[in-house]
Amino acid sequence: MGVTIIGATTDTLEEAQDIANNDPGLTYQVAYGVTKEDADLLGSWWSEDREGYIQPTEFIMGRGGVVLGALYVSGPVGRMGADEVITMITNRERRRQKQETPAT
Repeated sequence: MGVTIIGATTDTLEEAQDIANNDPGLTYQVAYGVTKEDADLLGSWWSEDREGYIQPTEFIMGRGGVVLGALYVSGPVGRMGADEVITMITNRERRRQKQETPAT
């Protein structure tokens, strides 16, 4: 499908490595050390309880860094579903390929 997934966490390098080493299902890169300043740049919701953490902020990026979709979460409910993202990307690719195919 030609898709790259990147995760980011407020965890330290050691915590992120521990998760990566103990989760065989983790198949994407994870950046670590996200700060409140980083969250603010993304427009994310930052909670001050539990020593501070960022609520999930999800983006679907297209070619050239164009934001095709974004989801900002402020609580425990609401995440992008993998099946919905795959459908969106598949449909967008079909439209792009159709536009690039010359009419006969």
